[in-house]
Amino acid sequence: MRLQLLRNATQILSVNGKNILIDPMFAAKDTFDPLPAAPGTPRAPLVDLPVNDDELLSLIKQIDAVLLTHIHFDHWDKKAQELLPKDITLFCQPANTETISAQGFTNVIPINDKLIWNEISINRTGGRHGTGEIGERMGIVSGYYINHQNDAVYIAGDTIWCDEVRQAIDQFKPDRIVVNGGAARFATGDPIVMNIEDVIKVCRYTPLAKIYVVHLEAVSHGTESREQIKTTLKANELTQQCFVPNDGELLF
Repeated sequence: MRLQLLRNATQILSVNGKNILIDPMFAAKDTFDPLPAAPGTPRAPLVDLPVNDDELLSLIKQIDAVLLTHIHFDHWDKKAQELLPKDITLFCQPANTETISAQGFTNVIPINDKLIWNEISINRTGGRHGTGEIGERMGIVSGYYINHQNDAVYIAGDTIWCDEVRQAIDQFKPDRIVVNGGAARFATGDPIVMNIEDVIKVCRYTPLAKIYVVHLEAVSHGTESREQIKTTLKANELTQQCFVPNDGELLF
């Protein structure tokens, strides 16, 4: 099993000879207007992909399936919808099946709880995309525990630290966890993904697992940088457990 970060939450998971594209956002830098709920922020994405257009097209040809945690613009954008083959195998949470099918994709497979594809087990997990009214308005989000033989990874998705994440860790006991950090937030309300305090809670709750923090320095409403997170991890003596990869970097 191998996992590479492209940018934001866009990753490529290679497992059992298959390449699974997770949460593709392929737009060029500055494509999107600032979010109305986060006035004053820059356009998004903040940076370009770490591959050029030709390399991206070559990469897409190697993809066997797409896995979506949810369909907010920074996880499933129009550029990805344009470039990916409409008949590609596409896994998603049930709440998004109708919308994705309406976008022209013909092989949309909702994961209600668990499925097995090419001997790869994919279990859907819960999460909370924020707190209170904002969390409700952000809608349903999912994570996934993916395993094949003795290799596994838990992709937590766009969630804060919450009971659902704790339950997923209790159930699957993952030794590798990818969390979406950056403390993205709007003009009012709490963060809608993990802040550094949440990341530390994950580390403390499962001290034997390796933690990887992605979803950084790409969305306009993120409020924590890689450097800030690394500094806090160092102060808490967590640099041997928790890692902050750069765009394009291989996580494992």
